[in-house]
Amino acid sequence: MGANDVLARLNSSGFLQTRGFIGGKWVDAYDGKTIQVNNPATGQVIADVACMGTKEANVAIASAYEAFQTWGKTTAAERSKLLKKWYDLIIANKEQLGELITLEQGKPLNEAIGEVSLGASYIEFYAEEAKRIYGDIVPANLPNRRLFLIKQPVGVVGAITPWNFPFAMIARKVGPALAAGCTVVIKPSELTPLCALAAAELSRRAGIPPGVVNVVMGIAPEIGDALLASTQVRKITFTGSTAVGKKLMAGAAGTVKKVSLELGGNAPCIIFDDADLEVAIKGTLGAKFRNTGQTCICANRILVQEGIYDKFARALSDAIKNFKVGGGFNEGVVLGPLINEAAVQKVDTLLQDAVSKGAEVLVGGKRHGLGFTFYEPTVISNVNKEMRISSEEVFGPVAPLLRFKTEEEAISIANDTDAGLAAYIFSTNAQRTWRVAEALECGIVGINEGLVSSEVTPHGGVKQSGLGREGSKYGMDEYLEIKYLCLGNL
Repeated sequence: MGANDVLARLNSSGFLQTRGFIGGKWVDAYDGKTIQVNNPATGQVIADVACMGTKEANVAIASAYEAFQTWGKTTAAERSKLLKKWYDLIIANKEQLGELITLEQGKPLNEAIGEVSLGASYIEFYAEEAKRIYGDIVPANLPNRRLFLIKQPVGVVGAITPWNFPFAMIARKVGPALAAGCTVVIKPSELTPLCALAAAELSRRAGIPPGVVNVVMGIAPEIGDALLASTQVRKITFTGSTAVGKKLMAGAAGTVKKVSLELGGNAPCIIFDDADLEVAIKGTLGAKFRNTGQTCICANRILVQEGIYDKFARALSDAIKNFKVGGGFNEGVVLGPLINEAAVQKVDTLLQDAVSKGAEVLVGGKRHGLGFTFYEPTVISNVNKEMRISSEEVFGPVAPLLRFKTEEEAISIANDTDAGLAAYIFSTNAQRTWRVAEALECGIVGINEGLVSSEVTPHGGVKQSGLGREGSKYGMDEYLEIKYLCLGNL
């Protein structure tokens, strides 16, 4: 199956949308401008999509605000029913959605379809949670009073989503927002807007009312500024870089919006001497090389205790030598391309900096012979904290190995970062895993496991990795306000 064949089929089926989605209608940019969406594996132009900005964003906000007046008052049962219909349509079309992800983002098709299934699981979970938004009756402080707490939707939500999981990140934000009674304006990455538009089309088919879901893409600063400036937008939810997250947080202060931020990570993966080597290798491969290393919870620093260091380094290097690199539609491919040339340059710059300061390349270490934005899966040893790669998020298929002696040293190295999203521990000592997990300054800890994402668990970080949580019952709270009612003079 070739990319061109897939593209032709998606085009003929009407699944490939290229215009913005506002108020239940497909609309072009007002000035007619478009931007190209490219296949990172080939450089081929997949589509020209509407390039939108301030004007379109404000129209989308107005549409969402108008729809909120009705959607926010629908019953939980009705919202749940429509979300379940949306879920059913996503599952029925998961292969086409997966193909879109592979076309615009590059990840292998099986991995892309897995992303669709993960995204769908959030829609299904929050369809169920919509009916569990409970209030409270508080014991009264005076005999002639009754005190009640109710939860109400925040209002219009601006959802700004990244390119590395272009479908799942939308579902993880929009699912709880709609379940709570909010309406949304989605701003997908201009690199990967096609999944967002396809998701909007499926929401339309599911019967979700016009204006509840809106999608605008194009000039990111203009759209972001419009969302921040509008008093009708009451919440911003963002997944992306720490630098952009800080700007959004500062911008949201002007209208005092609620903000949820899932920002960059610098996840340590700690391999203790007593780790089960097979489990540790498997877990590290999943945590490091999933999506070609382009995940926020990616293992960015692999800390290996000195007693197992050489054995682990050999085993990890041997394992990735067998990785098949290529276009996502090719059989057996494990690693796809990086998203664009800038990503390749960043990976290579960090790698060369490490080598210039004494790191040793055990395997890989350069652009792949396939060209374009492919990079060889890489392991480097003798990494230390003087190297940029130990403190900067590489976002690519490079595994830096750092040596440590004691448990205390591992914790100190792991916590020596402004980021605090995820961490991983591999050890067969139960007491140690508890001690270290509690000592690590992060929001997520995988213990003898490298793949930890799930719709039933809260996802988010501490320190400069963000605010708030997504997923699980706790993710619903991000889209609700608590109102206190005092009934007096009984």
